[in-house]
Amino acid sequence: QVQLVESGGGLVQPGGSLRLSCAASGSFFRIESMGWYRQAPGKQRELVAEITRGGGTNYADSVKGRYTISRDNAKNTVYLQMDSLKPEDTAVYYCNVLVLRSITRTKYTSWGQGTQVTVSS
Repeated sequence: QVQLVESGGGLVQPGGSLRLSCAASGSFFRIESMGWYRQAPGKQRELVAEITRGGGTNYADSVKGRYTISRDNAKNTVYLQMDSLKPEDTAVYYCNVLVLRSITRTKYTSWGQGTQVTVSS
C-alpha cells in the first residue's frame, strides 16, 4: 500500500506563488504517472496537471503558462509550482498517483488527503 503526504498549501495574495509537494512511500514496485487535481466548493474535482514517469506533461487549459509540474523519481515525489495565482485557483488540491504493485504487477490509483490553497487579498 502507498502512503501520500502532501505539503505546501496555504494563503497567498493574487499574483503570488506556491509550491506543492507530494511524497509517496510504502510497499510498491514503482510509481507510474503522478498528478494534481483540485476541487473548489460546489464544483467537481478536475485535473490540473499530470506527469508520466518519463517526464511527459499535460495541463488544464486554465493553468497553462502559470503552473509547472515536475517529479523526482528517486524520491517518489511530485511537485506543482504555481505562479501568477488567481482567486479562481482557490481549491483543495489533491495528489494522485498510479502505482505498480510489486508482486502482481497490477496497477491502482491512490489519492492524497488534500491541501488547501486560498488565493485572496
